Amino acid sequence: MNPSLFPRRDFLQSSTLGLGWLAFSAMANGPSRAVASGRHFPARAKRVIFLSMKGGPSHVDLLDYKPDLIKANGKSAEKFGGAALVGPVHPFSQRGKSGLWMSDLMPHLAKHADDLCIINSMHTDVPNHSPAFVQMHTGSFQFVRPSLGAWTVYGLGTENENLPGFVTLNPPADNGGARNYGSAFLPSITQGTRVGGSQLPALYAAFLKKEQTPGPPMKNISNPSMTKAEQRRQLDLIQGLNREMLRKHKVQPQIEGMIESFELAFRMQSEVPDTLDISKEPESTRKLYGIGEGKDAFARQCLLARRMAEAGVRFIEISSPMGWDHHSLIKEGLSKNCGETDRPIAALLTDLKLRGMLDDTLVVWAGEFGRTPYMQGINGRDHNHKGFSLWMAGGGVKGGMNYGATDEIGYKAVENPMHIHDWHATMLHLLGINHKQLTYNYGGRDFRLTETSGEVAREILA
Repeated sequence: MNPSLFPRRDFLQSSTLGLGWLAFSAMANGPSRAVASGRHFPARAKRVIFLSMKGGPSHVDLLDYKPDLIKANGKSAEKFGGAALVGPVHPFSQRGKSGLWMSDLMPHLAKHADDLCIINSMHTDVPNHSPAFVQMHTGSFQFVRPSLGAWTVYGLGTENENLPGFVTLNPPADNGGARNYGSAFLPSITQGTRVGGSQLPALYAAFLKKEQTPGPPMKNISNPSMTKAEQRRQLDLIQGLNREMLRKHKVQPQIEGMIESFELAFRMQSEVPDTLDISKEPESTRKLYGIGEGKDAFARQCLLARRMAEAGVRFIEISSPMGWDHHSLIKEGLSKNCGETDRPIAALLTDLKLRGMLDDTLVVWAGEFGRTPYMQGINGRDHNHKGFSLWMAGGGVKGGMNYGATDEIGYKAVENPMHIHDWHATMLHLLGINHKQLTYNYGGRDFRLTETSGEVAREILA
């Protein structure tokens, strides 16, 4: 990568050049120098694996144990218009040496209880799926902003110049679509590379009887009609024309992005096929994840995430293939969702730990919001953005702990409330980045992921 293609529009609130500029300059000289130049302080995590659970998983049924809600089961609550309060639809048990309360729906993940930091005081600004999902990914639900993954790559670059710094596996086409992994005004090289994923939301795909893409391998990764040498000559001609146009226009982000996209795509041909080939994994590893046993799309994504992390991808996002929006029949819905995700997620944590990678890999499980403590419709729960749960593991967070709390029935965050901006600030801190100093000047203003707020939750740092 040629750093001269990027004008010096990015900077830190310090005397140094911006993280992004340093990272891009480093990537120009190879992957080994892309890691050391962009951090404000020693990092606890080198990479992130984000397990995105679209739809709003019910915290009061999975991770936020509320004895008072169980006692109030069936009672009507005036504050909720007389709706009946309902306790967890499946039993909770204490797990691990730490005694974390977790739903019995997650028996495999429960074996990692002592690795988990469960945050029970999350809250966000809106109770609707699309804006809340976008805010979870970008920090803003109103405006187009760079995604968390894009900010991470902008700050730190990638460890492997032949692979994208940010990969998203089977992202949903709805709820903001590409905004959730886009780069907005950041250099386009920082945006997420989509692997798999349907162009249609699941509902419409089913209506039209079109199957959603089950996942990797990546399509069109090789050119059957040209040799690599011929492709290189063709690319050199195109790049020469692009650079001449860039020289005339001075600053042209679209051309800059195209030049880098072409070069990365060319390099990816040599490494992507091998990275996505899970057939090379031993049978014991595939069995650990449950690959080949029933519906295994999510299991394959989890294994691919580990392979990509091992290959040097900085930020990997996995999207749950099924939604968690249980407005009705939540007991049955949660059983199905957890049945398809619990074992692969636990296998991912086990696999990372066996390879000595969990200590410097931050694994995050989160949805855009939680569910209400009262029932809705036919045994379902409504959206709840005032209090919900997520968990993090590895990457410098304390394991076997709960952080924050909702009220006695799990409705609102009341102890150590953590906003989306606080969560983003904490994740960047674990990566060695001061969220207040990771800025990009656009339109005359210095933008950052956490807007004008955000505090690091230092109590959860190992």
